Amino acid sequence: MVVDDQDLVRDGIAMILDGQPDIEVVAQAVDGADAIRQAAAILDLAVVLMDVRMPVMDGIEATRQLAGGPRVLILTTFDLDEYVYDALRAGASGFLLKRSSRDELINAVRVIAGGDALLAPPVTRRLIDRFADTRLDPTVAAGLDVLTAREREVLVLVAKGNSNAEIADELHLTEHTVKTHVSRMLSKLGLRDRVQAVILAYDAGLVTAGR
Repeated sequence: MVVDDQDLVRDGIAMILDGQPDIEVVAQAVDGADAIRQAAAILDLAVVLMDVRMPVMDGIEATRQLAGGPRVLILTTFDLDEYVYDALRAGASGFLLKRSSRDELINAVRVIAGGDALLAPPVTRRLIDRFADTRLDPTVAAGLDVLTAREREVLVLVAKGNSNAEIADELHLTEHTVKTHVSRMLSKLGLRDRVQAVILAYDAGLVTAGR
């Protein structure tokens, strides 16, 4: 489902995605409330491409209400949308810049549909650096006791926006081993994906902006 209050943007995105052999656009919505109504009637909805700023109901509230349902990919201009972090906390699986290329858009939908989180490291670092300092909640740190020392190291590097390959290089591990550590870390903490891991790490004060 493509959700955007601008007809040309919404139609253009839908046309690009519908032209792919493995992607089907099953619905378009003009705002968050419209998206919620339509999503309730679509049994196999996998991904919602969600704009942030819309009338009636914005993308953040719509994402919160869709929690536990289809995975949400946030569409953002980034520099203007200061509520993207809130959208990620509400359950979004990632974000995509509106100035992204056609190929980046298609890849983003495939990544999210495949169950992964979309965290472009450079953009993630900018986003977290901008908003994280005001979100710290040290009481969350107690929940990290279930992690091994290595899993905690991996969590820190994930929170800094590093890819599995970068983490493997930093810790002198194979990329397969890193994937295993990430999977176990997410499972132990009851997290769905890397986005939630980033948020938890900053909430816990395990890492802070710029460190």
